[in-house]
Amino acid sequence: MDLLNAFIAVLNYVIVPATAYGAQLALGALGVTLIYGILRFSNFAHGDTMAFGTGLTILVTWGLQAMGVSFGPLPTALLALPFGIALTALFMLGTDRVVYRYYRKVRAAPIYITMVSVGVMFVMNGLTRVLIGVDEIRFADGERFLISAREFKTITGLAEPLAIRSTQAITLVTAGLVVWALFWFLAKTRTGKSMRAYSDNEDLALLSGIDPNKVVMVTWIIAAALATTAGTLYGLDKSFKAFNYFQLLLPIFAAAIVGGLGNPLGAIAGGFVIAYSEVAVTYAWKKVAMYLVPGWTPEGLLQLLSTEYKFAVSFAILIIVLLFKPTGLFKGKSV
Repeated sequence: MDLLNAFIAVLNYVIVPATAYGAQLALGALGVTLIYGILRFSNFAHGDTMAFGTGLTILVTWGLQAMGVSFGPLPTALLALPFGIALTALFMLGTDRVVYRYYRKVRAAPIYITMVSVGVMFVMNGLTRVLIGVDEIRFADGERFLISAREFKTITGLAEPLAIRSTQAITLVTAGLVVWALFWFLAKTRTGKSMRAYSDNEDLALLSGIDPNKVVMVTWIIAAALATTAGTLYGLDKSFKAFNYFQLLLPIFAAAIVGGLGNPLGAIAGGFVIAYSEVAVTYAWKKVAMYLVPGWTPEGLLQLLSTEYKFAVSFAILIIVLLFKPTGLFKGKSV
């Protein structure tokens, strides 16, 4: 029974939240790696694109709720998400036309475009704060739990609870569908194949008659969709606060680089590596240890790092990968 309680504790406090968080990071890292692989620069504005898209989704959610529209047991934000994606994509296409297109035209070095994205990041951060404010917002309505802690303990008779929030299940299902759709699009459609060809060899792709403007446009639309979806899922699972998405930029880039920057499959794997590392290192293992070793009461919490330092885990992993395997786990482009 103690072993089962230890397993439930790990499942409840490590595996379930880390899996949901990993799916959110994976979607964010997919957007970063897509832009790096096709447009060939590191987009530091991606975190604030997530915040901007989520903010728009929240505004549409409030509008639908004001009209009496709901999605039953599911969050109304899922109905608002396509509108948030469309508005964010339009904004990103406008940003590309006003800002990034010039630097592509003059064939500026990637480092210059990356620095430009930092400027775009600050502009988007300010716009998001003006748009929806700086306060913490919780916008997850509908059914809150698939499995509640009280119900689980009553049914099983175990001392440890297991709670699975509906937003965690929605995150996994939505992320799975988005990843499947993206890989299908890249592998099966003519536009997707053109994007892959453009990423592999730009000059040869142009000689083959591929329209670079179409490739760039579709890339920004997909990146906006991934950013808005990832940001909305993160906000539903936790809460929305503009500055939190700025902080997410570090684990997202760490996930993309760990997996292999420019490699979509690597971005997914990197997201889960970072998520599990952050959660496992900052979890207090005292209770689990007491179940595994009956009669032993550790003096401390058996917590390697406080939760305030969880982003230090991402930073440490990022540095290690850059030093010893800069192409990442799945051999993406060297950073």
